[in-house]
Amino acid sequence: MAGSEAEGSLAPRRNERVEFPGGNGFTLAGIIEMPSIPPIARATFSHCFTCGKDLKTIVRLSRLLAQRGIVVLRFDMTGIGDSRGDFAETNFETNLADLRAAVEYFDSRFDLPAFLIGHSFGGAASLALTDKLDSIRGTVSIAAPSDTWHLADTMLRMNPAIDVDGEGQVTIGGRSFTIRKPTLDQWRQCDLESTIAAIRKPILALHSPTDETVGYESVSQIVPRHDGEASDSPLPRSLITLPGSDHLLLKNPRDLEFAATVIAGWIERHAHDAG
Repeated sequence: MAGSEAEGSLAPRRNERVEFPGGNGFTLAGIIEMPSIPPIARATFSHCFTCGKDLKTIVRLSRLLAQRGIVVLRFDMTGIGDSRGDFAETNFETNLADLRAAVEYFDSRFDLPAFLIGHSFGGAASLALTDKLDSIRGTVSIAAPSDTWHLADTMLRMNPAIDVDGEGQVTIGGRSFTIRKPTLDQWRQCDLESTIAAIRKPILALHSPTDETVGYESVSQIVPRHDGEASDSPLPRSLITLPGSDHLLLKNPRDLEFAATVIAGWIERHAHDAG
């Protein structure tokens, strides 16, 4: 199923609904946003915790990027949206398996410089796989945490029964989700900070100082401040601060437009550098 749409003076785009094997034995659903102009690169877009590919932020940003020449695959991870599987059985490792499967599927479809984009917890997953996927040239994280244990703490504050009874219900965005203790245990054990510190590929991080969901302090682990003398080989990492923006970049409509322009320019630069 395909559709097309033009927005403002930007190039029109079209989309294609797809299904592909996920990393956990379930079929995953996705949408490929394709530009009508010659594409310069492609990006696999991972959604935030419980959000899905149809979150307004992800839909809008994917379309804006497509209009700027980036082919974007946005997809639902196991148990979310139109994808198969049981969300309650998922954790950070299953997210990584699904993201890896999505990238491999995208590799088979398009011979273009490949990048990752992730929002919030999807940004954490994207960062975790950046150096582990040969086809990936760099990663864009948007409002991403630099660890996974904070999410475990958040779930326990929402429902302490998860630890006591082994599982419990939490309400996120008006929807109820079952969270199980093994999921929290896996989040607590993951050393994402060390993984991020070891990344040698380019990273672009976008974050708001007024983000009330994932604190701005997280970005200091993704793009460390440089103290003392400059390094002879600084890490290729860039930070874009979004003053006054919210976690979803929806408070001000211009935030997504700005983010799309910055991300597309950054991807184009690194696509050419790597080529």
